[in-house]
Order: sequence, then structure tokens, then C-alpha cells
Amino acid sequence: MSKLKTIIIGAIMGAFVSSGFAQNVEFEKDNFKDRKQEFKEAMKEIKAGDEYWEEGPWRYVLAIPHYEKAYKFNPNSAMLNFKLGNCYLNSVSKYKAQEYFLKAYKLNPTVHRTIHFCIAQGYHLNYEWDKAVYEFELYRKTLSQKDDIDEIFLVNKKIEECKTGKRLMQKPERVWIDNLGPEVNSKYAEYSPLITADESVIMFTARRDNTVGEGIDEGDSKYFEDIYLATKKDGKWEASKNIGKPINSENHDATAGLSPDGQTLYIFYGRKKGGDIYVSKLENGIWTKPEALGKNINTDYHESTACLSYDGKQLYFVTDKPGGFGGRDVYISTWDEEKEKWGPGENIGPAINTKYDEAGVFIHPDGQTMYFASKGHETMGGYDIFYTKFKEGKWTKPINIGYPINTPDDDVHFVVSASGRHGYYSSFRKDGVGEKDLYLVTFLGPEKQPLMNNEDNLMASLAQPVKEKAMEPKVEVRASRLAILKGMIRNAKTLEPIEAKIELIDNDKNALVSGFKSDAKSGKYLVSLPAGKNYGIAVKADGYLFHSENFNIPDSAGYREYEKNIDLKQIEVGNTIVLRNIFFDTDKYSLRKASTNELERLTKLLKDNPTIRIEISGHTDSQGSDEHNETLSHNRAKTVVEYLTKNGIAGGRLEYKGYGEKQPIASNKTAEGRQENRRTEFKILSK
Repeated sequence: MSKLKTIIIGAIMGAFVSSGFAQNVEFEKDNFKDRKQEFKEAMKEIKAGDEYWEEGPWRYVLAIPHYEKAYKFNPNSAMLNFKLGNCYLNSVSKYKAQEYFLKAYKLNPTVHRTIHFCIAQGYHLNYEWDKAVYEFELYRKTLSQKDDIDEIFLVNKKIEECKTGKRLMQKPERVWIDNLGPEVNSKYAEYSPLITADESVIMFTARRDNTVGEGIDEGDSKYFEDIYLATKKDGKWEASKNIGKPINSENHDATAGLSPDGQTLYIFYGRKKGGDIYVSKLENGIWTKPEALGKNINTDYHESTACLSYDGKQLYFVTDKPGGFGGRDVYISTWDEEKEKWGPGENIGPAINTKYDEAGVFIHPDGQTMYFASKGHETMGGYDIFYTKFKEGKWTKPINIGYPINTPDDDVHFVVSASGRHGYYSSFRKDGVGEKDLYLVTFLGPEKQPLMNNEDNLMASLAQPVKEKAMEPKVEVRASRLAILKGMIRNAKTLEPIEAKIELIDNDKNALVSGFKSDAKSGKYLVSLPAGKNYGIAVKADGYLFHSENFNIPDSAGYREYEKNIDLKQIEVGNTIVLRNIFFDTDKYSLRKASTNELERLTKLLKDNPTIRIEISGHTDSQGSDEHNETLSHNRAKTVVEYLTKNGIAGGRLEYKGYGEKQPIASNKTAEGRQENRRTEFKILSK
């Protein structure tokens, strides 16, 4: 052989070696004649792994350690690579699947009829959209238009998901995504977060080693699910804790929904049938024993997430019971005041529900925005998060919340703070503390347009003189149109917490919007006030004078948070309260209709305490003459007394007086102070 020919052959052989060329070597005796004992041990692992493989994808993860041991012995089996790829695809380490799929194909392009579909899934998960589409199309060519209709439909959907993903990635949402840190997350899985409207409490599901009973699910060899809670102090999360019994049990217990004030918790229990939703209340600082929701909610099928509307009158939930548009649909139930139970669940309709699955429903405290997960609509893979608005009596077309919040993988449980600035969800990410973690999403809004520097301005002015100063556009951030009122309700003398009833009134309609209670142990309360209403708020407790507040929140209002501790006064001589929801037109003394609820509360107080005598007093600000203000305040107080006498209160129990501007409770130098001074009060004269 010539020297030149030897060099050429050597170069060719070297190229094969350097390119990682390998031959398919399956697990057969003849391939391992010199390694009989090792082969025997590897086959034991293959057999153990195959037992899990044959049970289906939900058990694939348990096959991984067995297959990996066999892989160390023989990494060049196309079929073992194919199986490992599918096992990882159904695990928390699904991004590892692609290396096995590609190797399986390289070893044997015909290893399995679905190999191109598997490779496409790997590219899809890794955001390689064009490569994924190419592989999906190769797989589609192998299918029969007559016999494989369902598979063709699936492949076509996957191709559309890739196109959606590519489009969404080209215009990413401006967000920060931050891990909630080791105080909340652990080396185990955390998911399904729930928050109070003010973000002071987070609840979530986790599979940790301190689960109640410390039991392990034989199905996947992981700890049972339990519900955990963390609270925020001085802007930082404190260490999360197992919420304990009676919420958690020795079985699976998962978060399903939380009221905006954090005092009503919905739990998913998979004890019977497909799984039901239970409810627990926070009373005296302790969670009550969970009770199953009625038959109008729970069925023989699978009910998962639930979410309470801001006013507590509607419950949105997810079920896969027959009669829907797809597998899992979103339903709504209305609270029946007379029967004191939830009414029949009604499908929310095709604007939200698709022929695919919907899940993870969350109704924002603004009362009109819904977030939910769907495999339908325009997704970029698996479940994506969408949002929709309730306008003119119907839900608008759902909008994909976008990349990078949504990924090619499943993105399901997403909740948003009352302010609209923050979202919380679970995700697999490289900066994770453990398996999958909880993350905080901060919405930044549109990007600022860059300002020209001085040189750019000078160059521009040479071409065209500058005639006006350009202002930098304001960057809008995601913000809700609502207010949050929160604080503590206490005894005015002792400052001890009180369990009180809180009524939220639509003053313009004279209608009760909703009722709440403060926590008896802490006195804490939280109320959501969506924009577009004039709200009256009444706080009542046995043995105390009621307290009223007024909040007028126009449609144009942005998010605001009010913190107000309310100290209730006992029914004692000399105690005075301001009737903040009694309204008069400017410079007049005729009562406006919006005053009705406040006057009815005062009437009821007098009837419930038939021996007390009171003085109704009118007050004004300092604008106008002293004489005019005194006359106006006198007539306003007289009008209130006349209302009370017409509604059954004896005149001998009532006095009235106008003090004009003589008794201010705030400065008259500001509009806010003058508004405080324009008021109606009553004082207990005797019991």
C-alpha cells in the first residue's frame, strides 16, 4: 500500500472517530460474550425498568435509575436511548430527553416509528421552533390520512404551537422573574401558589419530607402533597411552614383556591371518586375542619381548582364532568342566600372553554379579570396562561400572557396581586432551589423610548429647526383599577382585637355588595373595592356602636391601598361616631338617596337599644359665613331626626343641633380636611 493511500485511509478513520461515530449495539448475548456477568446484571436493570415502562408514562420516572445503570454498561443501544428519552420527557428533567432521542436516531433511524415526533418534542421544549416544525412534518409524512387522523390532528396542533411560540418570543413581555428564595422554596417540589390580595400571605402545595404522617405515595415514590404557608414581614418572606391539621392529612392535600382576604381556603382532596373540593374557614386564628362543597360543585368526576369572586357571591371552579366543551372546563356557581349553599354549576361558555383542557382558574380582586390555563386557544406548548376581561356581560377573547411567563412546557397555576403588578407561579428554571419552585413575576410595562443625546439633537436641528420640546413618554405599568382596604378592628378602650361583621354597600344602588368578618384572634380584615362604585362600609359588633367609612372609587382610579385600624366604641354615654355615609347636595339639606343604608343602620341601632337618647349634630367646613354654616348644619341635623321619627323612633329620644364650623376635626386648609369637617355625627346622651 502506498504511503499516500495509507495517509488517506487513516484520515478517514480519524474522521469517523472524531465525529463520535458509533454502531447500534442492542442488549443481546452475542454482543457481550466477554462480559457475561456484567451483561446479566444490566439485563436485570432493563427488566426492572421495563416493568415500570409497561405501566405507562406516569410510571416512567421510576424506570430511570434502572435504565441509567444499564446505560453505563452499554450506552449504544438505540432502544435504550429511545426509552430513556421518553422517561426523561415525563420527568422533572425533561430537557435531558433530547440528547437520548438524537442518539437513538443516530444509532438506528428506524428505532421506533415515533422517533421524529420525539425529536420534535425535544426541540420544541428547547425553543428550537424551526427544527421542531421540520421534525413534526417528517413524522406527519409517515402517517396515513385514513388511519391516523387523530395523530395527524395532534401533529398539526404541535406545529401551530411552535409557530405561536416563535411569534411570542419575537415580542417578549417586559417582566422580571425572581425566585422566591429558600424561605419559601426547598429542594422538593413547590407549586399551585395562592396569595392574599395584598401579598402578605402565600399558600402553596409541596411534597416535602415533613408532610403530615411523612407518608410516601407508592405511585411515584414521592412524599404526599401537603399545604404550606408563608407570611411576609417588612417586605420579606418568613420561613414557610406546614399548615398542619386539620387541613393536612396523611394523604394528598393540595391548594385549590383562597379568598382575597385569606380567610377562606379551598382544598383539593383526592380521597373519593375523581377528587373533590373542600372548604375551611379561618376562625379565631385556627382553620376549621374542611367540609366538602355541595353536590352542585362536587361530582363523581374530577373537580380541581376553585376561586371565589371578590364579593364572595360567585365560585369559579374546574371539572371534567360530562357535558362540557372539552376534557376540563371552567364552571361558575352562585351563592344562594336563602338556602345558604352554592347553586348549580354552569359552564362558563365557549369563549373560555375549548375542546382541550382548561385549568387553574383565578378571578382577580378587580372583579372583571380572569386568569386561567388552557391547552386550547393559541398556546406555545402544553398549558399556557391566558387572561380575559368581563365586559358588557360577556368574556372577551382570551389573550396569551406571553413569553417568558409561558413556556413550551405546562404553565398552569398563576395568581395576580390586587395591584396587578405582580404574579406568582411555579416553574422549572436553572436558578431553582429544588425540583420546581415558586417565582415572582413583576410586570414592567412598555419600554421607554430612548431620548436623543445632545449630538443627535444638534444634527437633527441642522436638517430641520426644533420648534418644540419633546417630552419623554411616560412608561405605563400594569395596574389594577381597585382599592384595598385593610387593617385591624379593635376595642377603642383596650385595643384588643374584635371579631366584627363588615358590610360593603353600593351607595348608588343602596345594595349590599358583600359581607365579611374580621379575624377574632388578630382583628385583621381585608376588603377589595373594584373601581366604578361609591362604597359605604359599615363595621358592626354586638355591644358596640357601628363605624362607617365612605370610599368613592371612579372608573379612572388606579390601584390604591388603604391601611386603616378601626376602633369600635362601646355603647356608653358620651361616645360619638361620624356617620360618613349620610350625603347632602352641595349647600343643601335634603338627604340624597345614597344615605339610605346608613340611616337604616342608625334606626336599627336605636331600636335594638330602646333606652338610649342621642344628639344628631351637623358640621361644616370654614367656607361661607358663620351664620350660613350654622343654619345649614342645623337644618341637616334636623332632616336626619325627621327621617328617624318617620321610621318609628320616638322624638323624645332625639335632639339635634348645628355647630357650623365650630368643631373641626381636620384642617380647613386642604380639600381633604374640609371634606372631613363636613359631617353628621351622633352622640349618646343617656342610656
